[in-house]
Amino acid sequence: MAEPFDEYPELRLAPLLKGLDNDLLARIFAAGTTETLQAGDTLFAQGEPAKRFYLVVDGRLRLSQVTANGQQVVIRFLTPGQILAIVAALGHEEYPATAEAVEPTKLIGWGGEAWHALMAREAALGVNVVSILTTRIQEMQDRFRELATENVERRVARGLLRLIRQAGRRVEGGVLIDMQLTRQELAEMTGTTLYSVSRILTQWETDGIVRTDKRRVLVRAGHRLVAIAEDLPEDLLTDDR
Repeated sequence: MAEPFDEYPELRLAPLLKGLDNDLLARIFAAGTTETLQAGDTLFAQGEPAKRFYLVVDGRLRLSQVTANGQQVVIRFLTPGQILAIVAALGHEEYPATAEAVEPTKLIGWGGEAWHALMAREAALGVNVVSILTTRIQEMQDRFRELATENVERRVARGLLRLIRQAGRRVEGGVLIDMQLTRQELAEMTGTTLYSVSRILTQWETDGIVRTDKRRVLVRAGHRLVAIAEDLPEDLLTDDR
């Protein structure tokens, strides 16, 4: 009998599946179906009926929301092992945001009723879902605090550090945020304008902190980015170049 991760080896470290035994994993995978998207495809749109819940297997998606005054806000980028549209499993009627693939993407999806039944039977699965939701709530609280209390440069630095945690890859010369990222998207993530983000990144390139090219960001001096994000003197941190 094939092990549950034989088909999806990328998901061994997914927080949703942490600590689950093979029998339960097999039932979870059997209850889901795979979906594939090309770059630019929309998985679901804000306001549509929330029917399915997803786990990202490969690729990346952008989750965005249009506010009441018509402003688009990038909420987060979803990378392999992360979940989205948990509202469908919790009984919400509509998707609160739009999910769009930023590169070819593969997902596993479950109908809301099927997933709700799994959680009702399996306490360990429910614990993992609650843990993920708790982390997401804390992240949103942190972002609200940043918007209310911190200057633009610190917000942009914190935004890049979040992206490093999600999609950072060590390469020659620093840490590459291994996904396409426009300056407009970074502005929408950090509650500022394209002009402000462009001005800050241009200054950081001059200072040797980052390098941008073809919608990618290479962080050349991570210790200096942390110093900006935390409002610390740079000489307190070790140079990581």
